[in-house]
Amino acid sequence: MASLVIAEHNNLSLNAATLHTVTAALQCNAEVDILIMGHGSDTVALEASKIIGVRRVIQADAPHLANQLAEPLTAQALAVASQYTHILVPANASGKNLMPRVAAKLDVAQLSDITKVVSSDTFERPIYAGNAIATIQSIDPIKAITVRTTSFEPAQAGGGSASIEKLVAVPDAGQSIFMSRDLNQSDRPELAGAKIIVSGGRGLGSGEAYQELVVPLADALGAALGASRAAVDAGYVPNDYQVGQTGKIVAPDLYIAIGISGAIQHLAGMKGSKVIVAINKDPDAPIFSVADYGLVANLFTAVPELTKAIS
Repeated sequence: MASLVIAEHNNLSLNAATLHTVTAALQCNAEVDILIMGHGSDTVALEASKIIGVRRVIQADAPHLANQLAEPLTAQALAVASQYTHILVPANASGKNLMPRVAAKLDVAQLSDITKVVSSDTFERPIYAGNAIATIQSIDPIKAITVRTTSFEPAQAGGGSASIEKLVAVPDAGQSIFMSRDLNQSDRPELAGAKIIVSGGRGLGSGEAYQELVVPLADALGAALGASRAAVDAGYVPNDYQVGQTGKIVAPDLYIAIGISGAIQHLAGMKGSKVIVAINKDPDAPIFSVADYGLVANLFTAVPELTKAIS
């Protein structure tokens, strides 16, 4: 029995989510392989081969895999799937795009967003916005799994010596064509993997207040920027800032919530943070139920003072 982790990468380096997924895979089976699908991805394969616990790196390299389109990735994953009892990907946008296709082609149920491996066929996952935990058991011969990476520690990225096996890529069926990619460029840490996150909510009142209060504090801490769904819906910040059940699931070392009341869907996305600090003028705000440190204060006064003290 062996597990296969489908790596997420940009053809230059591995996404940190892959390391967390390897940890989950090792809890399913003692033997773990990594599948690298891309173009010009030799450095990624070498990086993956050094992960502690990885037995083998399988590399499929071809031009039609360069842009990580779901259709050619699915075909390539299916070409090796029969060798494994578990196939795992991170439960992020890429994984959620790929794994349902793989599971459907294998005619198995997908095990989504797992947070704990109980045994090789039994897993835990949150339901009802994280207010309950479901224990699920699968009798499928191949388990198709997406992993909530914040629930698993990252595997050690150096010191391993896995072999690298190059495959002939499955030909492109021409089901999809890459047109363009529009990426936001930022010097800040990426939200999903950041160690410190400063988030703002509807209590800020405007996008201008977000820029005046939240951004300087994040700059002082070297933090990523986040927001509640209410702040995103109000147009204060772009959609990719959203933390919550319908946004990004995060678990940083420090999460600072400014003017966020703490709706269930937001708490589901950040209550796994190691330390939560909440600043809100409403002493009955639900955010205080999960906060390690709470400050009942006017954020327009408290946040500038906090930023000044840190700077």
